[in-house]
Amino acid sequence: MRDRPLPFRRQIATQLALLMVAAFVLVPLWGLLRLALDGSLHGAPTEFRLWPLMPTLQVFSQVWKTPSQSLTFLGLLRNSLIIAGGAALASIVLGASSAYAYARFHFYGRQGSLYAILVGAFLPLVALMTPLYLLLEILHLRSTMFGLILVYTAFNLPFSIWNMRAAFQAVPKELEEAALLDGASFVQTFWSITLPNALPSIGVAALVAFLMGYSEFAIGWLFIEHSGNATLAMALWGIRSLGAVPWSQLAALSLMMSLPIIVIFLVLQRSLFDRLTFGELKS
Repeated sequence: MRDRPLPFRRQIATQLALLMVAAFVLVPLWGLLRLALDGSLHGAPTEFRLWPLMPTLQVFSQVWKTPSQSLTFLGLLRNSLIIAGGAALASIVLGASSAYAYARFHFYGRQGSLYAILVGAFLPLVALMTPLYLLLEILHLRSTMFGLILVYTAFNLPFSIWNMRAAFQAVPKELEEAALLDGASFVQTFWSITLPNALPSIGVAALVAFLMGYSEFAIGWLFIEHSGNATLAMALWGIRSLGAVPWSQLAALSLMMSLPIIVIFLVLQRSLFDRLTFGELKS
């Protein structure tokens, strides 16, 4: 059956709604781009302008060379990718094993522990700063990137477990049983049958974990003391905390920081729109 065209009035209303959404997204981006291209700013902007007063790319060059006191943009990007990528990888590896156990096995305390993990997803980061600070201090990991990876992994695990558990539940058990009957081992069945069918949800969980580690700065600002371990988000806040620094540098660093996220989103966009549900809790 062919799709029926929308009535003229509904088409107009739909187009207007889409234009409003596009304006809501694009206007702030244009504001950042205008600030980044304006070489006349020597502090916070004091008046509204649609176009840069003195268009220049010098601000991007300055941010590329010296966005912070000790690291270049590439150095900050390397630290951010290591921390965010490490947290995403650890969340996927640990989350997938736990999610599969909750999806396929029955054990004592299964439902209660699953709800306990869900409660952990709603705890605010600020409430856990003090205990995490003390714990990492005892382990001598507080001011290291590895310690920050562990913290972000702990925060990402509840979502990863619930999201991937729903994906594993959606894979028919008959496929796994058929592979086992054909002589495949349990590990081969998981890698060849279950895991490929759950890749969309795994991609979603990986992206969410990566974004959290890439954009979070409060915990990193509190824990990291060595300037060589700073991330882009921390450098962004560092620029903001200096009142004499032009906002054009802040805008330029924000735009440059968003480019890796855009690339990752384009790679994983198909997975993003396939599954983003927690699924039902089954005993």
